[in-house]
Amino acid sequence: MYAAIHIPNAGPQTTADLAALARLFSPLVEITSPDTVVIPASPLRKLIGPPHQIASELSRRASEYGLVGNIGIAANPDTALLAARNLQGVTIIPRGSESKYIGEFRIETLPIAPDTREILDRWGVRTLEDFSVLPNDGITARLGPAAAYLQQLARGAIERPLKPATLGVSYEDRFELEHEVSLLEPLLFILSRLTNELIARLTSQSMATTELRVTLDLASRESHPRTLKLPFPTRDARMMLKLMQLDLEAHPPGAPVIAVTLAVEPVEPRIVQHGLYVPPSPEPEKLELTLAKIRGMVGEANAGSPRLLDTHRPGAWEMTPVNPAPPGPREQVVRASRLAFRYFSPALQARVELHSQRPARIFAPGVYGTVLEAAGPWRSSGDWWTPDPWDRDDWDIGLNNGGLYRIYLKRPAEAWFVEGAYD
Repeated sequence: MYAAIHIPNAGPQTTADLAALARLFSPLVEITSPDTVVIPASPLRKLIGPPHQIASELSRRASEYGLVGNIGIAANPDTALLAARNLQGVTIIPRGSESKYIGEFRIETLPIAPDTREILDRWGVRTLEDFSVLPNDGITARLGPAAAYLQQLARGAIERPLKPATLGVSYEDRFELEHEVSLLEPLLFILSRLTNELIARLTSQSMATTELRVTLDLASRESHPRTLKLPFPTRDARMMLKLMQLDLEAHPPGAPVIAVTLAVEPVEPRIVQHGLYVPPSPEPEKLELTLAKIRGMVGEANAGSPRLLDTHRPGAWEMTPVNPAPPGPREQVVRASRLAFRYFSPALQARVELHSQRPARIFAPGVYGTVLEAAGPWRSSGDWWTPDPWDRDDWDIGLNNGGLYRIYLKRPAEAWFVEGAYD
């Protein structure tokens, strides 16, 4: 859904006021002409309400700027443009009813080349409805693909993204201190003020953030930059301030602070729909604060979620950041089927019979049978200075009872062990 605002006979000042008005509602503004702008209206539904309330709020804000014009709201930007330029007041066009509203517009309302307009005039095409009912193949063959595009425009069937102009929306604020600050408490007071101002700006434009950038200018003529990556879009100012406090406690500046700069990265807000029969999970904001406290105590490299590495090296894993954000309602999460591995601690000593240097039968406490399939060996290195550095051979085997196991041969003792089972 898109909203177009048209101010007839707009001068330079009116054009600037029109752009400022659009910027109050969205950072994505298409300046189609000096007298017309288009903004996405779908994000405003949660902030303002249904289309008629959005139009009412647009009209109220426009009157504050002294702007008097037309507003068109439709499912695509071009239909909203046509409504705003050709119909007085506020026009809301439901999806699927485009031709009902714009069909009576004169054909001159479309950006048609003079030669094409002359041909359509000879054909008796006077309105958009006359143009839209002509056969598609005939229009393309006689007038070319550009005319076919205009015909879809006359039907209100063009779905395209906006072409936003750069309006200089700033999500960065700076505060210069009158006196040097060495304590964290007064610094947090300044950060709280900057955070609330930026969050208010994000909220007014239906945006959130996933990144905080704090830059402290120090009395030593150095800067102390800190970047906080958030695992989910949020507008929770208290949570952000607490994260900045924990980060500055863990990484304090090396000199008194004389200026503070705070910037956020605007993104689309997250939409989460909870299930009726799903037990409630911890709020992502609280979980992120808990993880930040843990990172402050044990170190950033020691907090996260363990992930197994794609290797046969025993116990190979790494720590990865935790992302507590649940998938959105429209996201389709596709996960590959994986086997879980259950380690035996300690490993089970086994007796293995070989056939052509491959395991054929195995006997161990609770694990015995004929080997139907065997993959390996995967060899791992022990002490490189020994005559035979390959001190371990790993095999994955499938037994006739359906079990899947990993076994290994330990050198130089030539002893076999069952390391674990695949679930």
